[in-house]
Amino acid sequence: MASEWCIGIIGGSGLYAIDGMEDTQWIAIDTPWGDPSDEILFGTLGGVKVRFLPRHGRGHPIAPSELNSRANIDALKRAGCTDILAISAVGSLREELEPGRFAVVEQFIDRTVARPGTFYTSGFVTHVSMADPVCARLSDMAAHAIAEAKGKVAVGATYLAMEGPQFSTRAESRMYRAWGADVIGMTAMPEAKLAREAELPYALVGMITDYDCWREGEAVDVAQVVGQMQANGALARTMVQNFIAALPEEREPSPIDTALDDALITAPDEHDPALMAKLDAVAARLFA
Repeated sequence: MASEWCIGIIGGSGLYAIDGMEDTQWIAIDTPWGDPSDEILFGTLGGVKVRFLPRHGRGHPIAPSELNSRANIDALKRAGCTDILAISAVGSLREELEPGRFAVVEQFIDRTVARPGTFYTSGFVTHVSMADPVCARLSDMAAHAIAEAKGKVAVGATYLAMEGPQFSTRAESRMYRAWGADVIGMTAMPEAKLAREAELPYALVGMITDYDCWREGEAVDVAQVVGQMQANGALARTMVQNFIAALPEEREPSPIDTALDDALITAPDEHDPALMAKLDAVAARLFA
């Protein structure tokens, strides 16, 4: 059954606004998981409902390890989002993925260790599939939107999520290359996992800012990253506009819309009422 689009945009480093949004209002959303990174900017773009959340907060006050990704995803679900397009600055682990290019992510390697990674703890245990962790439909549309903006785009990238906030050692960077990772960042996990647990199709566009430190004699510094982010920012905003403009008039269902159907394992008589109350947004379909 077709429905209406409501696109959640998670803006990472270098994307703190969406050009062309109309009827805008910043709205604070309370979640049972704590405070999201910021208020959410409600509005429309080309007649499509858009909800924009700056991942690190306006002014970038929140460190990667301290992002409350559960609150961010819960807040976007409460805001009515049907799908999420996430944008993030990344480093490159491949010579051919040069700074300034955009990479549409297909797979993840999760090396984060200090962040709550699930909504579903004891009392309502689920195991969602992450075999294909992004939405192919959204990813394809994002790639076309970048190309239409005259940007250089690579598809099918594998993203290594590191804890941070320090950049990699050379040994780590070279190891990640050997593992098959193509780009590296600090924020897409557990964000992508939580989006799947909330039955929100998710795509990630990485804006490449640097070559990490695997190349001899090179190292990453903030000035380099910020400079390239600023150069990428205008293209990223155009990409978002193109992405929204190309959406079909009606949203056809996605298999991710029902990702929880075969994921719940806890028997009904063992369900924790307190936890279920906290899941009123992300798992609302199961309780309807």
